[in-house]
Amino acid sequence: MEDSTASTRQPRGEIETLPSGSLRVRVYAGVDPITGKRIHLTETIPAGPDAQAEAEQIRDRLLAERDAKRRQRAAPTGQSPRHLRRTASGSDTETPQPATGAAPRAPGTRRGRRRGEMTVARIARLAGVSAPTVSKVLNGRSGVASETRRRVESVLREHEYRRPEMVVAAASVEVVFYGMQSNLAIEILHGVQRVVGLHKLAVGFTDVGSQAALGRSWAADLLARRPTGVITAHFDVAPEEHSLLAASGIPLVALDPTGQPSHDVPSVGATNWSGGIVATQHLLDLGHRDIAVISGPLDRLSGRARLEGARAALDSAGVGLDDRLVRLGLFSFADGLEHGEDLLTRPDRPTAVLCGNDLQALGVYEAARRHGLRIPEDLSVIGFDDIPNAQWCGPPLTTVRQPLADMGAAAGAMVLALAAGQRPEQPRVELATTLVVRESTAAPGRR
Repeated sequence: MEDSTASTRQPRGEIETLPSGSLRVRVYAGVDPITGKRIHLTETIPAGPDAQAEAEQIRDRLLAERDAKRRQRAAPTGQSPRHLRRTASGSDTETPQPATGAAPRAPGTRRGRRRGEMTVARIARLAGVSAPTVSKVLNGRSGVASETRRRVESVLREHEYRRPEMVVAAASVEVVFYGMQSNLAIEILHGVQRVVGLHKLAVGFTDVGSQAALGRSWAADLLARRPTGVITAHFDVAPEEHSLLAASGIPLVALDPTGQPSHDVPSVGATNWSGGIVATQHLLDLGHRDIAVISGPLDRLSGRARLEGARAALDSAGVGLDDRLVRLGLFSFADGLEHGEDLLTRPDRPTAVLCGNDLQALGVYEAARRHGLRIPEDLSVIGFDDIPNAQWCGPPLTTVRQPLADMGAAAGAMVLALAAGQRPEQPRVELATTLVVRESTAAPGRR
């Protein structure tokens, strides 16, 4: 709860004033015997002159419901406390225990509304708009003013609304890229298709780079297509986008997010830190000590982890990373070429260059060619990713392989599980990277 939120605690319940002016009634209902977390019965009342009186009446009713449930559980024939479950809006309701061996909900369907959950009508009251306007926002349709849309989205986030009605989703999973790079995207899409195709679902993709430049919401555009699930690749999802998808019941998985997700989004990545270690250790084992590193952007988890892995390996060997030989850049051929030119014109030029990805390594190849240096006789080069070009260039590039197709498959399996109403056992999955030794590395030659 934000600091600005006022609360009036009562001996037998709590009435909170939300930032929007609405009142939320919370009644403590005990501890979940499985999770160990406190559970509450809650309801929200729109702001108004009679809101306080209505909140007090609702508090009395919720207290009576709680006491009735306690008496029922205490009776010999009563239900176990495990039947008390929190709904998506934060309230608690009794739900029947599924039969042993019951199958999870099939992907492509949404569950029905449970008692006590937020409705479109209540969201409309809280936002001061009509129910059809809320429906337009939830379905990504036009005809809603920007300010009105933002107000509705704010209420949806504040009350953690989840679409309750049964909705048939499109038989597809959408993979969303930001600035789509074909060398990585194709492998990821193949991996996603490998899994979701078994469920007779199609795979679509979207590049949201142009939409962001125009100030458009990619999540709002996706709502109109209503995919079974969404996988975002190589970028961070804003809380507003995440809340909009969650409100419409569309599950989301992040593949190699650039930063640590600030919200509850499962993610799939690779062991970038370990990859940086094994690549650097390979150069050390060959006898290199003057090792330069061209890193990716440090605001990306992968770039920072690969650089820190290289640093750890050099420190462990007692060599240390020479900061004069470290360059920061984008994961691009152009930055590899620029930084390669800079490093190779130094009087104490390095004998090896460890690159943040294969595109940077190919840029270093070109810098070496321009300066008449032979790879690997005069300069060893290592990349990261193992894109197809890595084995076709001359000489074939030693690199660290990211299992991109397997990462796509893992993300596909995770999003299908979410669509079926299951939560992943691990919110973060990292797949192993491997060193692929080819012909671009050798012992340092004489200068």
